[in-house]
Amino acid sequence: MKPVLALVGRPNVGKSTLFNRITKTRDAIVADFAGLTRDRHYGDARLGARSFIVVDTGGFEPSAVDGIVQRMAAQTRQAVAEADAVILVVDARAGVSAQDHEIADELRRGGKRVVLAANKAEGMLEGPQLAEFHELGIGEPHPVSAAHGQGVRSLLEAALDGLGADEEEEEEDADAALRGSAERPIRLAVAGRPNVGKSTLINAWLGEERLVAFDQPGTTRDAIRVPLERGGQRYELIDTAGLRRKGRVFESVEKFSVVKTLQAIADAHVVVLLLDATQGVGEQDAHIAGYILESGRAVVVAVNKWDAIDDYQRQLTLRSIEQRLAFLKFAPVLHISALKRRGLGPLWKAVAQAWAAATRKLPTPQLTRLIHDAVQHQPPRRAGRFRPKLRYAHQGGMNPPIVVVHGSSLEHVTDAYRRYLEGRLREHFDLVGTPLRVELRSAANPFDGREA
Repeated sequence: MKPVLALVGRPNVGKSTLFNRITKTRDAIVADFAGLTRDRHYGDARLGARSFIVVDTGGFEPSAVDGIVQRMAAQTRQAVAEADAVILVVDARAGVSAQDHEIADELRRGGKRVVLAANKAEGMLEGPQLAEFHELGIGEPHPVSAAHGQGVRSLLEAALDGLGADEEEEEEDADAALRGSAERPIRLAVAGRPNVGKSTLINAWLGEERLVAFDQPGTTRDAIRVPLERGGQRYELIDTAGLRRKGRVFESVEKFSVVKTLQAIADAHVVVLLLDATQGVGEQDAHIAGYILESGRAVVVAVNKWDAIDDYQRQLTLRSIEQRLAFLKFAPVLHISALKRRGLGPLWKAVAQAWAAATRKLPTPQLTRLIHDAVQHQPPRRAGRFRPKLRYAHQGGMNPPIVVVHGSSLEHVTDAYRRYLEGRLREHFDLVGTPLRVELRSAANPFDGREA
């Protein structure tokens, strides 16, 4: 098994910057803003030939007793419990604080091996300013600069000392990597407005408080990825930040969250669009659904908090879904309660069905036969002297399925007729939960450009 290192410290000491430096990614949002990270964020990293896992955590306040800060502290304690070694990150320029002492005391009581990293130590590598950090009782402080990469290698060598996997474990990891490359996990993203229950839904799937779920809009700020295996199928669950209307996004941090969410939707295989039954379907829900459709992702619509409304409100909600999300008619709509874990089984079935439809193989003979049958049942409208002729079709891609139809004068095919073809294809191949794109390509006229 790979060793696990947890980055722990008070808010705004540079844990996420160090996480990005160690993993050589930009997965964690970084800004000069205290309390930005709230959930545990895992990443793979390497130091020479040694691979390991690093965990970024939110600002740790051990004495917090309620509110979102207490939830963040619980996430940090879970990361420490899972870790083989802990890197306590402090701010070399700000000096030792009372909160640093509090964190160090709790880590000592936990019995984990702790390595002290004095971040933001540019120009202090040989100076006496770091001497005061000895009073934490953790050991020799390692001066690092996460922003510039100074001292990070020696810090990791100290943290990984004695934690290297043996040869048998490395061989098992290599075999697992080969198996994983043959069967990639399905990336399943949960998207929606703020405070609709996205983190609560993922926690319900996992059966643990893996993500901070709090009755406050904007709790999740980053796109958090969590692995899960269910029924022999591997998934990568992606919790995203809630998307608000552009006019209501003021903080630069929230703008970064929006970018991360849109990237997560584009990278996902299947997206669960989560709606709040108590709030109905709003304009922003339609905007999010439109972006999912533009990205070509398979989609399942889940109406959360269904148990919190009466029959009349349910009818209004279903009617508003039909009106505002009419362009998602191909997506199944399910009613769930993430908090009470109701309706999760049918939701998993819908996700599997959408993924199967998005990756379904469409044989060329069947496609061509379907196109000919469709034309025979209802030919396209004549344009001038010519009527568009649809000759044959083949599959041009998956996720979303793309059907390429070849013929002549196809530029005159109307949007209504294109939708008619899409409906025939959907019905025959049972393409539920995935967009379908029909591309029309006209053959070049060999007589164009010739003189009479």
